[in-house]
Amino acid sequence: MSLDDDIARLKLQEERLTFKTFSEEEAWKLGSAMRAMALERKLPLVMDIRIGIRPLFYAALPGTTPENPDWVRRKINTVYRFEASSYRVVLQYKKKGEAFDAARGLDPMNYAPAGGGFPIRIAGNVVGVVTVSGVPQREDHSFVAESLSLHLGVPYKEIALAPEAA
Repeated sequence: MSLDDDIARLKLQEERLTFKTFSEEEAWKLGSAMRAMALERKLPLVMDIRIGIRPLFYAALPGTTPENPDWVRRKINTVYRFEASSYRVVLQYKKKGEAFDAARGLDPMNYAPAGGGFPIRIAGNVVGVVTVSGVPQREDHSFVAESLSLHLGVPYKEIALAPEAA
């Protein structure tokens, strides 16, 4: 798939994977399902679900490192700044041929050019973020998108990214 195809698919995911409401209970259900799926697949993930700056679910699974929570924090900042999945932001910068750097006000200590952060939208507004860190960025992103698809009853095959070109 081309960069344009991936970006279009990521926009589709963001349009389809939205919520009518989002509560502490829903965050717990989503996070618990994500944790179970990651354990079943033996994925070393840190998972964070939040509304605004308020954390509602957090888990760090075996195999994660002290760096993963910081990657999560920086991905969250990226989602809030651009109101888009962190992976879409990365690919859009790549398409433009621009660096994701401090020259654009993007301090790498506070923003991560890496997939794995996904906006929680209600009525078109970004109110929170679901984020993971621990595997390569496309896999981080796909894990979140698949988890949201299952939670929201959206057929994942209809919105999944194609396998990455070798």
